[in-house]
Amino acid sequence: MAKAARAAAAWRTYREVTKPGSPALMTRVRAIPRMIGAVMRGQYDGMGKGKLGLLALGVVYIVSPVDVLPDFLMLIGVADDFGVFLWLAASLLGESGRYVQHERSVIQARVEGLEQA
Repeated sequence: MAKAARAAAAWRTYREVTKPGSPALMTRVRAIPRMIGAVMRGQYDGMGKGKLGLLALGVVYIVSPVDVLPDFLMLIGVADDFGVFLWLAASLLGESGRYVQHERSVIQARVEGLEQA
Protein backbone atom coordinates (compact mmCIF):
# COMPACT_ATOMS: atom_id res chain seq x y z
CA MET A 1 0.00 0.00 0.00
CA ALA A 2 1.47 3.34 -1.01
CA LYS A 3 2.17 6.00 1.57
CA ALA A 4 -0.58 8.26 0.19
CA ALA A 5 -3.12 5.41 0.22
CA ARG A 6 -2.27 4.60 3.86
CA ALA A 7 -2.66 8.25 4.81
CA ALA A 8 -5.99 8.44 2.97
CA ALA A 9 -7.26 5.30 4.73
CA ALA A 10 -6.24 6.69 8.11
CA TRP A 11 -7.94 10.01 7.32
CA ARG A 12 -11.18 8.29 6.21
CA THR A 13 -11.22 6.28 9.42
CA TYR A 14 -10.62 9.38 11.53
CA ARG A 15 -13.42 11.26 9.75
CA GLU A 16 -15.86 8.37 10.20
CA VAL A 17 -15.07 7.98 13.90
CA THR A 18 -15.37 11.72 14.60
CA LYS A 19 -18.52 12.34 12.52
CA PRO A 20 -21.25 13.95 14.65
CA GLY A 21 -23.81 11.37 15.78
CA SER A 22 -21.42 8.53 14.99
CA PRO A 23 -20.39 6.08 17.74
CA ALA A 24 -17.26 7.21 19.58
CA LEU A 25 -13.93 5.43 19.19
CA MET A 26 -14.03 3.54 22.50
CA THR A 27 -17.67 2.57 21.92
CA ARG A 28 -16.58 1.01 18.63
CA VAL A 29 -13.60 -0.75 20.22
CA ARG A 30 -15.75 -2.22 23.02
CA ALA A 31 -18.31 -3.39 20.44
CA ILE A 32 -15.80 -5.50 18.47
CA PRO A 33 -16.09 -8.66 20.64
CA ARG A 34 -19.90 -8.39 20.64
CA MET A 35 -19.89 -7.92 16.87
CA ILE A 36 -17.67 -10.96 16.33
CA GLY A 37 -19.95 -13.07 18.52
CA ALA A 38 -23.07 -11.83 16.74
CA VAL A 39 -21.55 -12.61 13.32
CA MET A 40 -20.54 -16.10 14.45
CA ARG A 41 -24.04 -16.78 15.85
CA GLY A 42 -25.67 -15.43 12.68
CA GLN A 43 -27.36 -12.60 14.58
CA TYR A 44 -25.79 -9.77 12.56
CA ASP A 45 -26.16 -9.73 8.80
CA GLY A 46 -24.12 -6.55 8.31
CA MET A 47 -20.90 -8.54 8.02
CA GLY A 48 -20.42 -12.04 6.68
CA LYS A 49 -18.22 -14.76 8.07
CA GLY A 50 -16.00 -14.40 4.98
CA LYS A 51 -15.07 -10.81 5.89
CA LEU A 52 -14.60 -11.86 9.50
CA GLY A 53 -12.21 -14.54 8.24
CA LEU A 54 -10.25 -11.94 6.24
CA LEU A 55 -9.96 -9.77 9.34
CA ALA A 56 -8.69 -12.77 11.30
CA LEU A 57 -6.11 -13.43 8.58
CA GLY A 58 -5.02 -9.80 8.89
CA VAL A 59 -4.44 -10.28 12.62
CA VAL A 60 -2.51 -13.51 11.97
CA TYR A 61 -0.37 -11.76 9.33
CA ILE A 62 0.53 -8.94 11.71
CA VAL A 63 1.50 -11.20 14.62
CA SER A 64 3.09 -13.91 12.47
CA PRO A 65 6.88 -14.01 12.26
CA VAL A 66 6.53 -15.01 8.58
CA ASP A 67 5.97 -12.06 6.23
CA VAL A 68 5.59 -11.58 2.51
CA LEU A 69 8.21 -8.85 2.85
CA PRO A 70 10.57 -9.73 5.72
CA ASP A 71 10.98 -7.12 8.46
CA PHE A 72 14.77 -7.21 8.12
CA LEU A 73 14.35 -5.26 4.85
CA MET A 74 13.94 -2.26 7.14
CA LEU A 75 11.22 0.16 6.04
CA ILE A 76 9.82 -2.05 3.27
CA GLY A 77 9.26 -5.00 5.61
CA VAL A 78 7.62 -2.88 8.27
CA ALA A 79 5.53 -0.96 5.72
CA ASP A 80 3.59 -4.05 4.63
CA ASP A 81 2.72 -4.84 8.25
CA PHE A 82 1.67 -1.23 8.77
CA GLY A 83 -0.50 -1.31 5.65
CA VAL A 84 -2.26 -4.44 6.87
CA PHE A 85 -2.65 -2.85 10.31
CA LEU A 86 -4.27 0.27 8.82
CA TRP A 87 -6.64 -1.83 6.72
CA LEU A 88 -7.49 -3.95 9.75
CA ALA A 89 -8.07 -0.95 12.02
CA ALA A 90 -10.17 0.89 9.43
CA SER A 91 -12.24 -2.22 8.70
CA LEU A 92 -12.82 -3.08 12.35
CA LEU A 93 -13.67 0.47 13.37
CA GLY A 94 -15.99 0.96 10.40
CA GLU A 95 -17.76 -2.37 10.87
CA SER A 96 -18.04 -1.97 14.64
CA GLY A 97 -19.55 1.50 14.17
CA ARG A 98 -22.21 0.04 11.90
CA TYR A 99 -22.76 -2.76 14.43
CA VAL A 100 -23.28 -0.23 17.27
CA GLN A 101 -25.85 1.58 15.15
CA HIS A 102 -27.52 -1.79 14.44
CA GLU A 103 -27.64 -2.55 18.19
CA ARG A 104 -29.16 0.85 18.86
CA SER A 105 -31.85 0.36 16.22
CA VAL A 106 -32.72 -3.10 17.61
CA ILE A 107 -33.02 -1.68 21.14
CA GLN A 108 -35.12 1.24 19.85
CA ALA A 109 -37.45 -1.17 18.02
CA ARG A 110 -37.87 -3.23 21.19
CA VAL A 111 -38.64 -0.14 23.26
CA GLU A 112 -41.21 1.05 20.71
CA GLY A 113 -42.74 -2.45 20.68
CA LEU A 114 -43.07 -2.40 24.47
CA GLU A 115 -44.62 1.06 24.42
CA GLN A 116 -47.23 -0.05 21.91
CA ALA A 117 -48.13 -3.17 23.91
